Amino acid sequence: MKHALILAAGLGERMRPLTEHTPKPLLEVNGKPLIVHHIEKLAAADVRYIVVNTSHLADRFPEALGDGSRWGVRLRYSYEGPVPLETGGGMLKALPLLGPEPFIVVSADIWSDIDYAALPREPRGLAHLVMVPNPDFHPHGDFALAAGQLHEGDGPAGAERLTFGNVGVYRREIVEGEPPGRFKLLPMYRRAIASGSLTGERHDGFWRNVGTPAQLDELRHALTAA
Repeated sequence: MKHALILAAGLGERMRPLTEHTPKPLLEVNGKPLIVHHIEKLAAADVRYIVVNTSHLADRFPEALGDGSRWGVRLRYSYEGPVPLETGGGMLKALPLLGPEPFIVVSADIWSDIDYAALPREPRGLAHLVMVPNPDFHPHGDFALAAGQLHEGDGPAGAERLTFGNVGVYRREIVEGEPPGRFKLLPMYRRAIASGSLTGERHDGFWRNVGTPAQLDELRHALTAA
């Protein structure tokens, strides 16, 4: 895969006051912005074209990241306006910049050791999601995983409910044809599950959501202690 989308358009409301003047993806961990963690990992996986969707304090991103040449990639920005378009609307708006082939999508506000190079280049269905064990703040998970297929509810016998780790590989068809505007991806996931076209894998390595100042502090502590 040569293309990726980094979701960075959120308002960062739960991270205030840290996000009053700095977008959440530009908050620093280990001396560099959160989003740079993903850019470096994507570049190492031979991704060469990265789209960053933006809204809150959008001008700060090109100021901090430039055109991506320092990492050997080309960065382009998809500005959504002052109100973010949610995951689905943001992906749809970014499609013209992503090319025709499947692409990686990652949320800027996670930190993980997921190997982007090991993700499938061609998902069997519309998308392939990386699932993680349910964190304390989301104990019931999102979907059930069984034999590489994702299911609603508890799924078939032997399935395990897991949490979406905000990393996946998508075909553009998952949102193509939707009306432009603000919408989440969840209805698209459910349609894909119903047609048997949403696959997944379990990741048992390091993964953290970075949504609040406390979670940011916990990540910094975990990385220092490692």
